Amino acid sequence: MRQAQLWTNDFLPLIVTSPSGAGKTTLVRRLVEALADMTVSVSYTTRLPRGNEVDGRDYHFISEARFAEMLSQDAFAEWAEVHGHRYGTSVAKIEEARETHRGMIFVIDVQGARQIKARIHEAVGVFILPPSLHELERRLRGRGTDSDATIFKRMSNALGEMQHYGAFEYVVINDDLDEAAAELVSIVKAERARRWRRGRAVEGVMQGRDVARAAAPRDGQPRS
Repeated sequence: MRQAQLWTNDFLPLIVTSPSGAGKTTLVRRLVEALADMTVSVSYTTRLPRGNEVDGRDYHFISEARFAEMLSQDAFAEWAEVHGHRYGTSVAKIEEARETHRGMIFVIDVQGARQIKARIHEAVGVFILPPSLHELERRLRGRGTDSDATIFKRMSNALGEMQHYGAFEYVVINDDLDEAAAELVSIVKAERARRWRRGRAVEGVMQGRDVARAAAPRDGQPRS
């Protein structure tokens, strides 16, 4: 089993979890629009594409055999089986993101969040909550895509998932979308300002170097 990792640069692994319908997908999109140096992890899955899903953008669609091969190679930072299909987060893709971005966002469930935290010590977890269960049900019904039975199952799952919010460093209540998005951006900025993440910049100050240059990413992208 691969040992837990601790990366000492300013790369931020950010976990975003919520019950279905709480708005995590929209909030993550807003976050990436505000902070272009964050990227979203694209999971591998054994299920077939749905609707307008595109391979490499929405998921990496692979066969059961290929997924099993990657499992045997310990290639996943986390993985789970959901509704008969397997999903996983590639360790190699995380390493690639470290070279090009200042952070990666993992939009995963509670089980996946637990696995990521066990593998990446400095991962930061954010749990997105709806303002109420009544509002969550209203949003699910507003999609117009799920049957009553499916909505009932999603609501039951939501109650179970919400019991685990205490395992996350931050909780965002998505009542007003603009406020919740701003709060998520603020969380990223606050985490980037932690003393141990600012190590290279602090060294630059202490040694009289240009701070902006000392803190600049290797690819030369501007800091946010």
